Amino acid sequence: MKSNKLPSLTLIAAALALSCAAAGTAQAAATITIVNANAPGVGFNETTPAAPVGGNTGTTVGQQRLIAFTHAANIWGATLTSATPIVINAVFRPLTCTATGATLGSAGATRVFSDFTGAPKTGTWYSYALANKLYGSEASTTPVPQINANFNSELGKPGCLTGTSFYLGLDANHGTNIDFVATLLHEMGHGLGFQTFTNGLSGNQLGADAAGVGGLPSAWDHFLLDNTTNKLWSAMTPEERRASSLKPTGLSWTGARVNAGVPTVLSATPQLRLVGYGAKQAANLYSVGAADFGPPIGSPPVSGEIAKVALQADSPGVACTPFNAANTAAVYGKIALVSRGTCGFTFKVKNAQLAGAIGVIVADNVQAALSGLGGVDPTITIPAVRVTLADGNAIAASLVKPNGDMAGTVGKLELSKTLIAGTDSQQRMTMYAPNPYESGSSISHFNTSAKRNQLMEPSISADLTHSVTLPVDLTFELLKDIGW
Repeated sequence: MKSNKLPSLTLIAAALALSCAAAGTAQAAATITIVNANAPGVGFNETTPAAPVGGNTGTTVGQQRLIAFTHAANIWGATLTSATPIVINAVFRPLTCTATGATLGSAGATRVFSDFTGAPKTGTWYSYALANKLYGSEASTTPVPQINANFNSELGKPGCLTGTSFYLGLDANHGTNIDFVATLLHEMGHGLGFQTFTNGLSGNQLGADAAGVGGLPSAWDHFLLDNTTNKLWSAMTPEERRASSLKPTGLSWTGARVNAGVPTVLSATPQLRLVGYGAKQAANLYSVGAADFGPPIGSPPVSGEIAKVALQADSPGVACTPFNAANTAAVYGKIALVSRGTCGFTFKVKNAQLAGAIGVIVADNVQAALSGLGGVDPTITIPAVRVTLADGNAIAASLVKPNGDMAGTVGKLELSKTLIAGTDSQQRMTMYAPNPYESGSSISHFNTSAKRNQLMEPSISADLTHSVTLPVDLTFELLKDIGW
């Protein structure tokens, strides 16, 4: 990383080498140019034949990937306003993968600038593309692409979300695959400025020395509030930021545009209410993480006795194979309580559904911040939620029936009458801050508790559209908060 100073602006940049020509351009209120940095026959240049799909007319995998990218660039180009072209350096390459999870992509600004003419705040880092927009022209005497974007070339291969691939159609009809256009929109959002340049793990601002002294806050940090200490990140010490980054519901966005849009975009918070005997033995009300699949919670509310599913001899984990006779009898017409682990959430819920359950509660098997249930299965027709390890244990302990009481513990999956999903007590949007810290995800995303699901959550959701604006999505409202 090197430093270079120009009149009225400062930048920090990593060296970047480019050798491939631009592959596509989107032009509207802003011009977005895509630079294809893959070698011949690889990634965006892959020659494997492909049938046109979902409005994508490409006849090879590489062509379809580029057409999808241009389509996503058109969406952002029609939304943004900038006199300076936005150039994105894009490449397919291997990224982190397992059989059950994968990094779909990564992106970010290649340079940041501060104290330039037009900057809304002094002593503050702005992403390259945003700095150009605010400055009114190219901010650097040695221009490079403003955004670097990487996408996972291994997706769908054995051991990398095996059997799941990027859907390259333009119509969001991705089924059980992953919508590439939504992935592209998400990664471009990061490059446009949906990120902090402050290191949440160390608490150090960009430009600080090894001891954490010096550096400047990001534009992001002026709107990021620790709602437990009432301090903005821009005003905190590194130690305070380190502690703040580990508060799952403790970071709120104070930007006026995002929070004005919250009631329009987000719905009431899903919750689990216990009634009957079990409500006397455990807490009456539980926070839950809703599933990305199946019907939304509260449409309508679902009530039923809760029954715990036992591990079967033929199953590698609870509810990972079709239920045996005992588990089927236990959950029929009831809400099934299962433990997380070994297989995907959709497998557990589908097996419970096939056994006659009317809903599912998935209890974490490790202590972790509460989040939703990811996955795609359009055949699931019952609601499902996730609870923490501690809450799962409390619910399980309440299931013992006293002599003569046949009611058991009854659960009701419903919506709160007072709380909005993904917000704090003042209805401000909350940001993703799990404990432990997740490099590449923590701080620079909306919280996963938001409903409807938002484009800039850390994990892609099956119900995302291709909108980045109100009344569907809050992404552009946040970008406007920081200066777009």
